[in-house]
Amino acid sequence: MTCTVLVGGGWGDEGKGKCITYLCYHDKPSIIARAGVGPNAGHSVEFKGEKYALRLTPSGFIHMDAKLLIGAGVLIDPEVFLHEMENLNKYNVQGRTFIDYRCAIIEEKHKIQDRASDYLSKKIGSTGTGCGPANAERVMRTAKLAREIPELEEYLTDVPLEINKTLDEGGDVFIEGSQGFGLSLYYGTYPYVTSKDTTASTAAADVGVGPTRVDEVITVFKAYATRVGKGPFPTEISQEEAEKMGLEEYGTVTGRRRRIGLFDMDMARESCMINGTTQIAVTCVDRLYPRCERVREYSKLSGEAKRFIEEIEDATGVPVTIISTGPDLEDTIDLRDELL
Repeated sequence: MTCTVLVGGGWGDEGKGKCITYLCYHDKPSIIARAGVGPNAGHSVEFKGEKYALRLTPSGFIHMDAKLLIGAGVLIDPEVFLHEMENLNKYNVQGRTFIDYRCAIIEEKHKIQDRASDYLSKKIGSTGTGCGPANAERVMRTAKLAREIPELEEYLTDVPLEINKTLDEGGDVFIEGSQGFGLSLYYGTYPYVTSKDTTASTAAADVGVGPTRVDEVITVFKAYATRVGKGPFPTEISQEEAEKMGLEEYGTVTGRRRRIGLFDMDMARESCMINGTTQIAVTCVDRLYPRCERVREYSKLSGEAKRFIEEIEDATGVPVTIISTGPDLEDTIDLRDELL
């Protein structure tokens, strides 16, 4: 029995989708549970030559034997959820995806409020998906819950009960967070943050798992930093510099061009401390060090890439166990057996 929480260490866009896909495909947990804010965060998944942009469905859906759960702390947009159920049904997601009946609902009015607010849309850089206004209604205790929506009735369950029962019976549970540490309502670059906390503790609470049940916390960092929207970015470089390095990216949900910066060791250290990180995953090493593209053995990484990994471990005091060197599932160096 193992309960693992995976969260982002930066401002989102760290490559969590790739890491989740790899870990769930290889470790085969009984349950994969989605935590986080809601459909304002997109996870990109590439599997067998096909790409998927997910906003609510757990990214580990490619593991066909897992039950997919969405915790009570996650906001549900029924339109987004039902679209993903239809779009991903070749993986039989409709028969194994369930929502906690206590999830709060994003209504059309929330999206209108989000987009109409100059403060949210222009100053903060909101995604316009209605999450902030919906969470505000939840705090005021006026939000609708999933149990009130007929279209969702067949998908409703008690997520904490299912997860804790599975752990009691010796099954493995994987909890995937969304966005990243720097966007935490409490610990991020306030006010340029999302509408709730995004750390591992809250991810566990989102799906009804107590702290004593969590065995591993994996924090994902990209080999360079990126950020969509407004807010402080201490290591940011110009778009011209980024283009010279071959680094140009766009947000999964918004399509906005991501700001690019260098890896922030200070932020990584704080993120690991507050998340209680036990393992680090580093993605996009091949983009920072092109000679490492599709390398699948640590010994074959370039010397500069190895030094970079060692610097992260020295700064955080946490082992780097997963290194991604390309978009494919197998473009991954997995050091867990050697380091843990």
